[in-house]
Amino acid sequence: MRDIETYRVRPGAKVNLAKIRTDDDGGMTRADGVAAFRGLRKRLGRLQELLYAEGKHALLVVLQAMDGGGKDSTIRSVFSSISPQGCKVVNFKAPNDVERRHDFLWRVHENTPRLGYIGIFNRSHYEDVLVARVKDLVPAERWKARYAHINAFEKMLHDEGTTVVKFFLHISKAYQKERLQHRLTRPDKLWKFDPADLAERERWDKYQEAYEDALHHCSTRHAPWYIIPAEHRWYRNLLVAAVLVQTLQSLKMHFPKPNFDPRTIVIR
Repeated sequence: MRDIETYRVRPGAKVNLAKIRTDDDGGMTRADGVAAFRGLRKRLGRLQELLYAEGKHALLVVLQAMDGGGKDSTIRSVFSSISPQGCKVVNFKAPNDVERRHDFLWRVHENTPRLGYIGIFNRSHYEDVLVARVKDLVPAERWKARYAHINAFEKMLHDEGTTVVKFFLHISKAYQKERLQHRLTRPDKLWKFDPADLAERERWDKYQEAYEDALHHCSTRHAPWYIIPAEHRWYRNLLVAAVLVQTLQSLKMHFPKPNFDPRTIVIR
């Protein structure tokens, strides 16, 4: 596996997605990658227990991708060792009437994890500089201002104890076609297909440009973006797990000390 810093977007760096491989496998074999991932997944489960027990930190994981990029399967695979009682997954769809009457971060803030918990955003507040931009839902001066609002919001979360880490699952247009076609041939996957997805696919270039700007403006020291090659799902899972394990280990957590002497306890 390549050093995970290879995939991190440096603060202020320009991003050209067309020049970044979507099928990178880190020079590993699938067998070696799967074995390494299993070890990291176990470690992630232990770190989540420690996070929950200590109760001093929270972790917010943001997943963004083009349709077919594998957000759902990443969540299923990477977080399968996590205790459900300490984790919450939120899927941000188009805002409802109430949400549209508030600022764009209103519905997001109430879903951030409390201390001791992991929160996973399947799509996120970044939709408001992606979909809102590509589909002209708000004026340009409004979505452009949102980069600064997002950075300030994520900095506030960081300062209050929530570590933010963000993943863009990077796929090619050809791979997306393959995944969409796969849904059409599987009765158990048809529910995931929406003909409207094809209209979004026609906006592929505009979405790539919007993602490049979001990654450029909003990858910060306190809330980094990682561009994850996502066409080899085993390598995608390995990279995401590696980043999360490293991130949680950096918090230097400890199990809380008991407020009693366990040697004096006699259970009859």
